[in-house]
Amino acid sequence: MQRVAFKMQLNKGFEEEYKKRHDEIWPELQALLKDTGINEYSIFLDHTTNALFGVLKIHDALGLDQLPSQPIMQQWWAYMSDIMLSNDDNSPINIPLTEVFYLP
Repeated sequence: MQRVAFKMQLNKGFEEEYKKRHDEIWPELQALLKDTGINEYSIFLDHTTNALFGVLKIHDALGLDQLPSQPIMQQWWAYMSDIMLSNDDNSPINIPLTEVFYLP
């Protein structure tokens, strides 16, 4: 099992909307993430900077490379692009984080 961590940036004033949209995550998207091999996925918000920190566990991190080509993933990115920093293709600007400590 591999752990992957990354950060994204939420636009100021959209904290509640971001949580609401994730509380109502589409079943098709949830199924895609599970089918990709993701077992656990958490996103944390730093209220002082509006930085989002994602952490997930996946059987093979190479599976994440397949997500951008999936139509439901593209639809989700478009849905979220108005409340967070996004690339031209609507994917969130995503900065990988390097693990420096782990206590199992």
